[in-house]
Amino acid sequence: MLNLAVVLEEAARTWPRRDALVFGEHHLTYAELDAAARQIAAALAARGIGPGDRVALTCPNLPAFPAVYFGVLKAGATVVPLSVLLTEREITFHLTDASARAYLCFEGTPELPTGRAGQAAFAAVPSCETFVLITADPAGGRSPALGPDDLPADDPPAGDQAARGVETLAAFTAGVAADFDTVPTSESDIAIVLYTSGTTGSPKGAQLTHSNMVHNAVVSTRLFDAAEHDIHLVVLPLFHAFGQTTNLNAGFTSGATLVLLPRFEPRTALAALRGHAVTFFAGVPTMYWALLHCSDVAPADLDHIASSLRICVSGGSAMPGEVLRAFERRFGVAILEGYGLSETSPVATFNRADRPRRAGSIGLPVWGVEVRVTRADGTPAADGETGELCVRGHNVMRGYLGQPEATAATIDAQGWLRTGDLGRRDADGYYYLVDRLKDMIIRGGLNVYPREIEEVLLTHPDVSLAAVVGIPHERHGQEIMAFVIRRPGACLTAAELIAWCRETMAAYKYPRHVEFRDTLPMTAAGKILKRQLVALRPSDTH
Repeated sequence: MLNLAVVLEEAARTWPRRDALVFGEHHLTYAELDAAARQIAAALAARGIGPGDRVALTCPNLPAFPAVYFGVLKAGATVVPLSVLLTEREITFHLTDASARAYLCFEGTPELPTGRAGQAAFAAVPSCETFVLITADPAGGRSPALGPDDLPADDPPAGDQAARGVETLAAFTAGVAADFDTVPTSESDIAIVLYTSGTTGSPKGAQLTHSNMVHNAVVSTRLFDAAEHDIHLVVLPLFHAFGQTTNLNAGFTSGATLVLLPRFEPRTALAALRGHAVTFFAGVPTMYWALLHCSDVAPADLDHIASSLRICVSGGSAMPGEVLRAFERRFGVAILEGYGLSETSPVATFNRADRPRRAGSIGLPVWGVEVRVTRADGTPAADGETGELCVRGHNVMRGYLGQPEATAATIDAQGWLRTGDLGRRDADGYYYLVDRLKDMIIRGGLNVYPREIEEVLLTHPDVSLAAVVGIPHERHGQEIMAFVIRRPGACLTAAELIAWCRETMAAYKYPRHVEFRDTLPMTAAGKILKRQLVALRPSDTH
């Protein structure tokens, strides 16, 4: 028998008085967090929620997230984490698709009306029986870390919705004893359902077992060579696979203290890195880019951060080489880059602390996992040849919730999962991410990989960040377009950048269209939303 809640329970037994979470002025020890999770589990069980049931959770990086997350697991139910950026329509889809029996949702802020959207979605899904409103403060009040003006003053809904179970988390757990025993679950039972981003069609729920998640947490702890007492700065959203495994589950496996930031802002993150003597930082490439370009950082602050920060890890998307090298020079710490996706729990490959690191590589397969590169016809690609990355091992999901055809199209009879990502392997077994298969541009019958163009653009002294997409073209099928953020003070024009690209790239590769932006659209996890850029038409054509 195995339950993912073991990562919290073992930490509470081993380090009961150690801080598990730090949020603003609030500190929760492992014993306190485990008690809170047991109380939530008991409250869920009192409503008849247990094995086989799914409980949706929308919450930013607040102490309530791990308390609810492990509370649901302790009750033997399945957690369905949802992004805080979802709209009412999207939440309604997820609650319906997951057949969620309960929904615990953050109250939101004026800029992020999560609670209102969640309540409206709950009202539209009668099969979801219970709605619980989460406040920012672990004590049930307003959080000084977010600021009193950031939080809505609305009272919880009344009337028909109240009759269906809408209440605050404090009311939900009131009078419930924290003496609940974790419900035994099988290692093959579903612990988590993580919805894909839905870039092609509707989102699909990746079903991850207790075994998937526990193995990935333990493997990650070994990968990152956990210290006696690591301090994590948690800026990755915990509702995302990367943050759940590398920060929450792996962090708790090694008894780390997690410093929670509910939203990523580079100045706030840098202050936290220094103020909490953070030893471990995980982020996506755009976060490293933002930290690197935060201008008002004193040399003494950098020295202080470097004195404690022992390791940085990157995932979620390919790290541009220029960003990696510049960050390492400025902060004096190595970045280990890895790769995975929701369907692989998520870690599949990583550069390792105890092995030679190769910049630009996503590293080696993690313990117990196989990776191969295949051609379009399914045959193995040769070393150095680009093909689709496929993964097999303990980290591969059971399948997509309620979608056997999509599952069969993704996982073959031998257990190999098609990732939809293009990559290659070198002669020493290191893997390299080339691009998303769906992002590949075919111009005049020739394959163009956007990541390759982006890497070259970032070597231009006036380019800070770039995203390359394909747009329709009558003659070539697709044409190449670059969306670019200039460095502060730069006066680079589109014509100048295109001329430079023409000199530095093959004729079929260089962008014919350039549009400058102050920002690029991103997901809550910090990935650039290329599907939004593809919908745009160039305003500056050449």
